[in-house]
Amino acid sequence: MSSIPSLSLTDAAELAERLFGVTGHASPLPSDRDQNCLLTTAEGTRFVLKIANAQESPALLEAELAVMHHLAPLGLCPRAIPTPDGAFLTRHGAHYVRLITMVPGETLGTVRHRSAALQTEVGRALGRVGRLLERVDLPAVHRVLDWDLAHADRVVRERLALIPDEQLRGVLEAFLADYDLLVRPVRGSLRQRLIHGDGNDYNILVDAAGQRVTGVIDFGDMVVSHAVNDVAIAAAYVALGADDALAAVSDVVAGYHEIDPLTETELAVIWPLVCMRLCVSVCMAAEQQAARPDAPYLGISQNAIRSTLPQMRRVHPRFAHYTLRDACGLPAVPHAPLVEQWLREHAHTCAPVLGVDLRTTPVAPLDFSAGSALISSVPEENAPAALDARVRRVLAEHGASIGVGGYDEARLIYHWPNEPIAREPRTIHVGLDLSLSAGASLYAPLDGVVHGFENATGYHDYGPLIVLQHETTHDPPIPFYTFYGHLSLDSLDGLTVGQRIAKGQEFARIGSAPSNGHWWEHVHMQLITDMLDVPCNVDGAVRASQRRVWHSVFPDPNLLLGIPADRFATHRRASAIAASRAEHVGRNVRLSYASAPLSVVRGVGAHLYDEAGHRYVDAYNNVAHVGHAHPRVVRAVSEQLGLLNTNTRYLQEQLAEYTDALTALFPDPLSVCFFTASGSEANELALRLARTATGARDLIVMDAAYHGHTTTMIDISPYKHDGPGGTGAPDWVHRSPIPDVYRAHGVDGAPGPWFAARVGAVVDRLVASGRGLCGYIAESCPSVAGQIMLPSGFLADVYARVRAHGGVCIADEVQTGFGRLGTHCFGFEAQGVVPDIVVLGKPIANGYPLGAVITTRAIADAFDNGMEYFSTFGGSTAACVAGLATLRVTQEEQLQANALAMGERLLAGLRPLLAQHDLVGDVRGAGLFLGVELVADRETKVPAPRAASFVVQRMRALGVLAGTDGPHHNVIKLRGPMVLGAADVDRVVETMARSLAEVPRSV
Repeated sequence: MSSIPSLSLTDAAELAERLFGVTGHASPLPSDRDQNCLLTTAEGTRFVLKIANAQESPALLEAELAVMHHLAPLGLCPRAIPTPDGAFLTRHGAHYVRLITMVPGETLGTVRHRSAALQTEVGRALGRVGRLLERVDLPAVHRVLDWDLAHADRVVRERLALIPDEQLRGVLEAFLADYDLLVRPVRGSLRQRLIHGDGNDYNILVDAAGQRVTGVIDFGDMVVSHAVNDVAIAAAYVALGADDALAAVSDVVAGYHEIDPLTETELAVIWPLVCMRLCVSVCMAAEQQAARPDAPYLGISQNAIRSTLPQMRRVHPRFAHYTLRDACGLPAVPHAPLVEQWLREHAHTCAPVLGVDLRTTPVAPLDFSAGSALISSVPEENAPAALDARVRRVLAEHGASIGVGGYDEARLIYHWPNEPIAREPRTIHVGLDLSLSAGASLYAPLDGVVHGFENATGYHDYGPLIVLQHETTHDPPIPFYTFYGHLSLDSLDGLTVGQRIAKGQEFARIGSAPSNGHWWEHVHMQLITDMLDVPCNVDGAVRASQRRVWHSVFPDPNLLLGIPADRFATHRRASAIAASRAEHVGRNVRLSYASAPLSVVRGVGAHLYDEAGHRYVDAYNNVAHVGHAHPRVVRAVSEQLGLLNTNTRYLQEQLAEYTDALTALFPDPLSVCFFTASGSEANELALRLARTATGARDLIVMDAAYHGHTTTMIDISPYKHDGPGGTGAPDWVHRSPIPDVYRAHGVDGAPGPWFAARVGAVVDRLVASGRGLCGYIAESCPSVAGQIMLPSGFLADVYARVRAHGGVCIADEVQTGFGRLGTHCFGFEAQGVVPDIVVLGKPIANGYPLGAVITTRAIADAFDNGMEYFSTFGGSTAACVAGLATLRVTQEEQLQANALAMGERLLAGLRPLLAQHDLVGDVRGAGLFLGVELVADRETKVPAPRAASFVVQRMRALGVLAGTDGPHHNVIKLRGPMVLGAADVDRVVETMARSLAEVPRSV
């Protein structure tokens, strides 16, 4: 008889009814050794029928049942169902049979996106299980298992030769060496107890939203072993496929430590144990494949491990240890606090590094942060000579000969212009930059020896550098290091490793470009508590996500220098800015990404940079029409502000130039301009013009439209007055349907005329009521209504109906003006119509406050009724210069053509998502005005706003900014600067595809 049970599903259902009195439908569940069946009753209650391998020990099965009973108070584990006579374990022939409850949830391995919060919750769940298992001791689980991490070194060593991939085998050998060095010597001191033993991602269950652990199942690998192995095993499987394996492990460990505090020794061995668990998995799979070469599927599950292990190998084990300590709220480097305290106590005895006391000598603050004006937005302009000149200017302004660039400062200069895309760049400066003339001498702050030196000749490397080793006066002494980079070449002459350098002894001089690494004249000084086995050239900039850990490895060098805090450039962190905003800014002034708002400090072209120096592809902000901080616009506005900025009460050449250029874009008879300071004011003015010209008051608007934030604009914007806080439309505002072809029902014939007839019905009702028609206002491509492209013929038909009853036609081009559609300069041109009034705003001056109304001479003359029109800032000298520069850049850099090409590239990348994701209901738009509508059901088109919100938030986390719009907030809008390039577009597509794939099933 086979040891593996093989009952039919019908027989299994009958067995459950006969043995346990439970009737239900049976369906198969996966299992390596046993036969498991899901049993679902008519009421929907679910059980698991477990028919054990004939070779399974009944003592072990009894132990599993005892543990499940013991863990029942957690609510995370299955409960056993007794037979009518009270037995929890019974027999069917040679096989033992159990019936247990089905724990709700899906396996962690099927969760599409594992948030840090979920990973932390996995640790907490294993910690709760572990704490309860402390009080359980069963003879059957005192056994030897190859999967037990206590024997990992033996298991790997015995099977290494089975791995054909030489490179992978080398990785495993390196991890085995780490285990021998870090784990074997302390195995005897690790806590022991009964552990679950297999918290892999298919034995952890989570809720449908993928945010909460609902169960821990499968106790078949229970064993008395080291307690720390449970968290290491769970962390290993969470790390698989993670963008940052160490961060994922840290989340799990932090959650576990919160419930079951880990000892110092346990924390020190978790990382090598995590790595060895994956090594064991590789070796066991290799053994299986060697035994069954005809079953290639046995290696499929190893793909993730084989790609993750080499990445994990690049993490220094001590840095991993420090990261896990930090995650658990401990000092990352255990001895760092002692070194820092010693330096505080002895700082007054240190010799001055520059030969002068920086506590009293004037020092100028140098700000090289991501948002600093000292650094050019054009990387090529940050050449050494240019930086030297800027530094000298700052020194002169402060009357100082020495400048200091800050510690813990987020900088872009280390990775411009070749910024990494797929991984987080190193932006956080972990030293101090002391700027003064080349040739200036450096003096040892403390007694020490030369630890190392080299000439790092790469571009933007350190050039000549020296590392000195010092030690504290503790018993035993604690070593630490000071680092000096960008030195003169002759600083290395005559040096030897181990050479003694006395406190106050001159040992180096400041270098100059190009030999100093192609930097401005300065010394980079760094304090180090652990060299992490790097001979000399340690990183001077680190990843922001690892900031706290690196602060412990590289403490603030000012502990040695003592420069007063007010001599440094300072910036408010995002948390402080948020606190100030909460106190002083109205709460309905909303933030994007409210749960984790961005603190944006710089914009360049199609990219934005946050306070940590992280770059985002901006696929959202259409205000920066020609790109953030376009140098031509910046220069034009800056020069004009330095000369004159006044209003339209004076004759000004700038106004004449701009109106000539602007009106040349429009067809006859649109030839007269009015200027405002915003699009909202421009729409307000357009309504005044229409009312004055027609003598009527009533206006027809489009449903879900938004035209501005003034009181009157709220009145004509259903998106606002029908939304939260709104009071509905006044009686003079008449709403017409959105011409949304995707969501339309019962369209008969061509959609353009069909939708226009719906507007016509509103016109007819209004006229029949005896009220005069002022006009019709609509965005040429409705944006907040869901990135709608109007059907062909719609506006022509509507305009004819409105004009037939004396109304004027207003085209709101605030969103789509100046070539955004790619095919035309303005959206109304795509409809083959000429409005009576056109409203412009947002992108018109690349972010400088400006709006405009373009109309006919007849309407303008009607408006000239004796009441003066004046806007203090509308049409100001600087605003006209900004508008003209933006317009010229748009034309001369052929940005309309770029919008067309990049829009086609975006659509080509986005349209396949329709076939790949049921969530995607529609992809629409033109140029750089695109929308992706998400639906919960393609047939009913039920909106999926939560999914859209998830995708936008996830894209933000992955470095792409987008937004949501539409009446149901389920349309992802893409309308970034017109300078978006091919690489940016591909990134948008790639990021959206990944984010869609990670949407939780319950959203």
